[in-house]
Amino acid sequence: MKIKKINLKTLLPKITNMDESSKNNQETIQKVDDKLKSFIERLERLSEEKNNINLDIKEVFSEAKSMGYDATIMRKILALRKMDVDERLEQETLLKTYKNALGIY
Repeated sequence: MKIKKINLKTLLPKITNMDESSKNNQETIQKVDDKLKSFIERLERLSEEKNNINLDIKEVFSEAKSMGYDATIMRKILALRKMDVDERLEQETLLKTYKNALGIY
């Protein structure tokens, strides 16, 4: 069996190119990891803000209830105010029609 001699000079550029390619891949992976981390941190902050806002809303409803207002009716009013005027009027008309059909006055 013959043993081939390997010329190290011809292998050296290939090894150097592999190192550079590996370095570029690591940099790319690091950039992607940084972006993902940034998204996750933003979502965590927003989630915490959302929880704080929900607590504030709950507190306002509790305060209104302590003054004698009905929180359920207030929620319905909020829903109505979010609706488009035409949509709200259509729903109110349908509700009246159904109530009349069922004898609910």
